[in-house]
Formats: sequence, C-alpha cells, structure tokens
Amino acid sequence: MAKITAIIDIGSNSARMAIFEKTSHLGFHLLYEAKSKVRISESTYEHQGYLQPKPMERAICALKDFLWIAKSHKARKILCVATSAVRDAPNKAEFLKLAREIGLKIKVITGEQEAYFGALSALNLLSYREGLTIDIGGGSTECALIENCKVIDKISLNIGTIRLKELFFDKGDLKGAIAFVQQTLAQMPPHFRHKRIFGIGGTARALSKTIQKKTDYPLDTLHAFEYDFQAHTEFFRQIYTAKPDELLSLGIKEDRIDSIQGGALIFHLALLSFKASSVVTSGVGVREGVFLEDLLRHENGHFPPNFNPSVRNLKDRFIRDFKKSNLQRTLALRLFEAQKPHSLLSDSYHQHLGISAELCNIGIALNFYEKSHHGNYLLFHALNYGLSHQDRLLIATLVRFSTKKIPDSLEYANLLPDLKTLRILSFFVGLCEILSQNQTPKAFGFDFVLKNQEFTLQISHPNPSYLVREQIAKLILPNPITKIIFASSQNPLK
Repeated sequence: MAKITAIIDIGSNSARMAIFEKTSHLGFHLLYEAKSKVRISESTYEHQGYLQPKPMERAICALKDFLWIAKSHKARKILCVATSAVRDAPNKAEFLKLAREIGLKIKVITGEQEAYFGALSALNLLSYREGLTIDIGGGSTECALIENCKVIDKISLNIGTIRLKELFFDKGDLKGAIAFVQQTLAQMPPHFRHKRIFGIGGTARALSKTIQKKTDYPLDTLHAFEYDFQAHTEFFRQIYTAKPDELLSLGIKEDRIDSIQGGALIFHLALLSFKASSVVTSGVGVREGVFLEDLLRHENGHFPPNFNPSVRNLKDRFIRDFKKSNLQRTLALRLFEAQKPHSLLSDSYHQHLGISAELCNIGIALNFYEKSHHGNYLLFHALNYGLSHQDRLLIATLVRFSTKKIPDSLEYANLLPDLKTLRILSFFVGLCEILSQNQTPKAFGFDFVLKNQEFTLQISHPNPSYLVREQIAKLILPNPITKIIFASSQNPLK
C-alpha cells in the first residue's frame, strides 16, 4: 500500500477528502482533510433523480482542487467513491465522464457497500466490537449490524436530509416527512436492533456537538463521545418540529440549519425503532472505511488482537528507542500480574497501564524537561482510535504524574478512577520507566508481601544499578504500598 493515500467521498450534500499517511505496516494517521458543500443532489428529487448542470459543475471544480491538494501531499494512491445521489442518477455516466476528463476515476458504490465502509471504520476505530451503525446522508441512510467483531448485515434506505428537505420540509409538510420516514423504517428487518448505536456522518456529529455544548461536556473532542439516547429524545423532537429561525437558539450551527431537521427526524425515529439506549459518536465513516479496506486487505478486515493503530502511529513518530519502550510495557504488565492475587487494581486497567508505560517517554520528542506535560497533551489529543474519552484521559493522566504525586484535587476527576487507583497506576508507570534504564532489565521480577494491611514491593534482580536504586528511593509510594526492597539484599529503599 502507498505510504500516502487520498480518499475522496462524493456524497449527496458534501464532497470530502481525507489524506492518510502510513507510519508502519498498520500504523497510520490523518495528514489532511478537506470538505466542500457542493450539494451535487440539489434539485435532483424534483427532476426524477437527474443530476443538474450547476451542481455537477461545482462538484468537478471541487474535485480538481482535491486532486491538486492530494498531489501536493505526494499521495501515491487516490481512491474516489460516490454514493446515493450519483448512483441513483439516470445521467451519472455524464458526471463520471467529466471526472475522467480531469484525471479522476470514480467508483460508484452500492448502498450496502456504503454501509459496510461505515461499519468497518466504526468496528476498527472505536472501542466497541458490537453495535448498530447509522449513517444519515443527504440522499440515503445506511445501517449495519456488528456482532462479535464482524459486520453481519447491511441495509440502505432511501431517506436522507436533502431528500426530506426538498420533498417535505421546504413545503412545510412535517406530517408527510414523518410518515415517509416511518414507512421506510418499516422495511427494516426485525433483527436490526441494538442498545448501542454508532452515529456516523454529519447529522450524528452535529447532534453530538450540540449535546456536548448543552450539557457542558468538559472535553473538547468528538470521536467516541457517548451519551444516553433517552435523555435527549425530546431535544431531537424539538429540532425537527421547530421553525427554521428557531434552530440557532437550540444550538444548531448556521451551516447545518438547512439539513439538520430532516437528519434529526431520521435519527430520532430510527433509534426508537432500534430500541437504542446509548449513542457512540463516530468521527470516522466511509472515507476511513475505504482506506481500511485497502490497509487491512490481508488482515480479515480488522486489526490484530491488542493492536491499536494510534498507539503504533505515535510510537513510530515520537519514540526513538523501541526496545526501551517495549521493555517498559513488559515490566508494567509483570507488575500488574504480581498485584493480581491482592487485587490492588481491577483487571480493567490492564490496557491503560500497558499503553501508558509503553508511551511514557513520548514527550521527550518535544522537550526533555517538560516531557510529562507534553506527553500528557500528545496522548490525550492523538490517541484518537480504539479508545473511549475516559481511556484517553486516564492514559494521559498516568503519564503526566508518573514521577509525581497526583494531587488530591484533579481536573476532570469525575471522568477518572478514584485517587487510590490513579496513584498506584502512575507509580507503576514511573517505576517501570526507571527500571528500564538498568542493564538486563528483563531480569526484574516483582512480588507483593502483605503485613498488617500494608504492602512491601519486593523487586528481584541479580544486579540492580546504583542509579536505579537511587531514583526508586525518590518515588512517592501510593497507599497501601509502604516499602520497596530489593529481594537480593533485603535493604529497604523506603
């Protein structure tokens, strides 16, 4: 696969391009993104689906610019797909010919393929392995059912934001719009039900942004944002029953006003039909799905177990010593196993500890003396895929305080574990960073000895270095660990 790949998605409402850079076999990151609201479907629904000259002209102009941008980023591969408006158009051949004339080959994908690409991105780039996707576009809505890490069924429905706008909302026919959506949803097979919904596409993201603002959500990030569906059903109803001039007061951004009502109506009625209870916002969709199909073509469509593409990408870009990074992770997970008989930590923190130890020195790439500060920022803002907001915040916090005492009052404390757990985890990260500096660090072993409800951490090694022992003596021990000794000497360091 090319190191830099551009993916273009021509939707009914917008044309978008994402440029991805591979950093290793399966590591990658987003290099650039562009969007143009070309609205290629404009006026098609009142002209039997035919693409109109002006919208086609806008789309070709945007695609010319996309091609130039992709080539300026040295993209060696450009993949372009078109969805509902183009696939339904009787005159799509005319548009495809215009695209070929500017050097772009467009693949018109079916509704089921579109649903699959959205599901593939959700499955691989969110933290859950089961759920039901819904991707509301301008002309159609795609859904896919995911179970046991597999996309087991897909469907495409002819309901979309622009289709509803032109057929109903522009005419003030809310009852007609509701009836049309309900009739279409009635075609859904009965097994399309799930409590967890992955919201893909512009409508889902716009609704999530509004809910974040409305609820004063403390984190400024959208991908993987979760909320309770039942708590906001009335809000969705308010949006599609409001007059257009009332939408701004409901928190809807101006560029979404002409399409959000149809989107909110479809979203609300579909989730009621799905028996949904929670919504997970996906910042990824068809473009990422097209990219992942190419990237994972030899991996059965999903990343290997325990592999996270963001972790690998950050390691590729910012960690100079892979051997040391891997050792830190190994030592941290040994510590985790050693504490298990005493249940100092829940098993649920295994992944967080491993990633934190592996990437605890990432901030050195920016400034050695401020490595904890920079590491905290990089990890929260760049661990984009496969983790929840709480996961990212916890990992970043552990790195920030790996050699410092976590204060009693902590920002975002309501999104983090209790202080006792945080302090034990951050202590483990800091300890493993120090131990990795020893010669033959693989020889370290750990045991926890309980006496009078206090723990002594015994560290075994045939030859612990002077500097390692000196640095460990400076660590702040977390309750209930009160002492560290090297088992070979039985001399307490604390």
